[in-house]
Amino acid sequence: MTHDIYLALGTNLGDRLANLRAALRSLPPDVQPVSASRVFETPPWGFADQPAFLNMALHARTALEPGSLLRKLKTLEVELGRGETFRWGPRVIDLDILFYDDLVLDTPPLVIPHPRLHERAFVLVPLADIAPDLVHPILGKTVRELLADVDAGEIVLNAEQIETAITPKS
Repeated sequence: MTHDIYLALGTNLGDRLANLRAALRSLPPDVQPVSASRVFETPPWGFADQPAFLNMALHARTALEPGSLLRKLKTLEVELGRGETFRWGPRVIDLDILFYDDLVLDTPPLVIPHPRLHERAFVLVPLADIAPDLVHPILGKTVRELLADVDAGEIVLNAEQIETAITPKS
């Protein structure tokens, strides 16, 4: 059985666009991209004294269970150069599970939907680019409605895009 998942991708160290491209190219074979948002430049969140981020969202399908998906994404982060950092600190790559079908899960290693996505314009802007009518299973609001509740004024479309890097694997 395949599941619809939505992921957030972010980076603010090194060649940020190359980091996003590498993450998309290196997704596990059992994570099949369906659509990807455009790339947005966003100010840092939580800790302001760091470079701006590039963020995007990805809709994909997988047969992986949530825990297996999380482990594979965390392994990929390390493979792409992510080291230890402090909460909300700078990072080469960040891969977060936002939604997994309409699953609601609250376990120590994983909370789905992502517990703070509704507060974060840097997640909602890219997500609204590909899934504005997706309904948050707890809050009962669409991504578009959640986005209307946050300040997205400092988020801009990045000048360079990576559409060609998100062709689904065959």
